[in-house]
Amino acid sequence: MAHAPLEVAPIYEFNLLVSCSTRGHAGARGEILKLLRFLGDEHPLVARTAARGIVGVKTTLDARLVVEELRALLARHPRLFQHTCKWVPIDLWTLSDIDSLRKAVGQLKDRIPDSETWRMSVEKRRYGAHTRELIDRLAPLVTAKVDLGHPQRILRVDIIGPFAALSVLGPAEILSVAKAGR
Repeated sequence: MAHAPLEVAPIYEFNLLVSCSTRGHAGARGEILKLLRFLGDEHPLVARTAARGIVGVKTTLDARLVVEELRALLARHPRLFQHTCKWVPIDLWTLSDIDSLRKAVGQLKDRIPDSETWRMSVEKRRYGAHTRELIDRLAPLVTAKVDLGHPQRILRVDIIGPFAALSVLGPAEILSVAKAGR
């Protein structure tokens, strides 16, 4: 049986990363397409990444609004979410070496005011450096108070091999399907 050709976009064009089971790409892809079309994006790009279980999405919609609208949809119709696990908006892409990551954090750190609390969340796939090393090198760039339990902002670093996606998000701006509705 022939498979449809995969759409390919440079990884740095994705403004959402969506996780699914490591063998669930086809189901997740269909679900993502259906949900984004329902929200008004007629031609979203949905493609594999180098990491199993991570789907890259380029939508013309505001990624944070997508998460907000999907959270409301999940509350009303949880059965629409059978294949996707987590939806994460992306603010910027960079290379995953320490110097590039430090520059990227430098660009985003002002989105975490000193009056708010924050934490760093690092997700690595196909990458060798230790999480602790990354946090030790990146966290000192942000001057706000750390709160690991209930932060107002999350500096999320998703590393996929040689590339890294970074975002500064409020806790509600990440959609975890299991936590939100099942």
